[in-house]
Amino acid sequence: MIARFALPLFAALLATSAGACQAGNKPPPPSHPSALRTSTLPDFDKVTLAGARVDTEALRGQVVVVKFFAKYCEPCKETLPAAQRLHSKYDDVTFIGISLDERGSDTQQVVAQYGLTFPVVMDRSRSLSGRYRVVDIPMTFVVDRQGIVQWVAGPGQTEEDLERAITTYRQ
Repeated sequence: MIARFALPLFAALLATSAGACQAGNKPPPPSHPSALRTSTLPDFDKVTLAGARVDTEALRGQVVVVKFFAKYCEPCKETLPAAQRLHSKYDDVTFIGISLDERGSDTQQVVAQYGLTFPVVMDRSRSLSGRYRVVDIPMTFVVDRQGIVQWVAGPGQTEEDLERAITTYRQ
């Protein structure tokens, strides 16, 4: 009698766990409009706030997340902590922050406030934001291992959106 109830229960549990696995592999939401989507990431070689160099050309073969932000940006107050959590979670993904702040002290304050441990470069001249065609901030670019911009997020990005994009292009 127990076996008669156990088989349907086991089948239901199996179906539920299979559905949960599929939910974790959902594709990212639609990309924010960007002329760079499906194009090669514009390369740059810059010195970070910490004095190290970031050369994006040398990062081919890795999934890269490039995040533009500024101290005055209200949505950045949500997306920067999310980016830091995902940076801590995915050690095989390279995160790069690009600050649009005019003063280094403002960028240092943002880095300290959110405990950012990924490299951050300044874009005082707006040369990078121009090359990346940044029209809103925050703006986040997810780049695949071949150096192609696959997904772009704008101000409405959630942590789940970014994580789904990262997991899609890590595979």
